[in-house]
Amino acid sequence: PMYFLLSNLSFSDICFTSTIVPKTLVNILTQSKVITYGDCMTQMFFFILFAGLDVYLLTAMAYDRFVAICHPLHYMVIMNPRLCRLLVLGSWVTNILNSFLQIALTLQMSFCAPYEVPHFFCE
Repeated sequence: PMYFLLSNLSFSDICFTSTIVPKTLVNILTQSKVITYGDCMTQMFFFILFAGLDVYLLTAMAYDRFVAICHPLHYMVIMNPRLCRLLVLGSWVTNILNSFLQIALTLQMSFCAPYEVPHFFCE
């Protein structure tokens, strides 16, 4: 179970890093530090998604260690592959819904400035 959770955490970390680094590299090469409003919302969606996913997966890994230490004889019964898949699926679904909610609330706000943010990352 721990390797399954670790592989999902590794994938999440790679995707988390990939939300900002490509735009940063483009900005370094072109000497332009502007991101459009749509790109900003997309970047923010994936940033929130993968940041939250890291937290949820680390929580699932902590639960795995708790069961292994406190209930070693029941470990294989409690942490079966079905529960591991449900923990990972629940993490994904919860964080996708959270990201959609955050973006939907942000899109309802009105901004006075132009729709270009003078940075490579918007928060």
